[in-house]
Amino acid sequence: MHGSSRHYAEQYRRTGISASVAEADPHRLIALLFEGAAQRIRLAQGCIARNDPARKGKAIGEACAIIGHLNGSLDHEAGGDLAANLSALYDYLVRRLTEANLHNDAAVLDEVLQLLGEIESAWNAIPQSQRTAGATS
Repeated sequence: MHGSSRHYAEQYRRTGISASVAEADPHRLIALLFEGAAQRIRLAQGCIARNDPARKGKAIGEACAIIGHLNGSLDHEAGGDLAANLSALYDYLVRRLTEANLHNDAAVLDEVLQLLGEIESAWNAIPQSQRTAGATS
């Protein structure tokens, strides 16, 4: 996991999520991804309200990329059905974000934020003792 953590840290540096990513443990790294995706979705909602389609599209594109990283971090071998279900949910979120972008639909962005928040809450509820170096979303 250490090597892939470095890979994700690089991705985040490029998308400008946080300078603290390089020092983040794998569990915190995934938490930063959730935060970054939610920030961009909220930014997109504001852009819809302000009629700023270019910035909205950029924010939604970044949210999709971050969710793609979350999906890519899943350990399908160790995670079994849970990983498969999360992967399907991440795919659904990206589809919904794409629809929200096409139709300027703030309600769909609300739906995505709610679902992402539920996944994030479950992730953050993992006990400290189970947050090993091999932990994946």
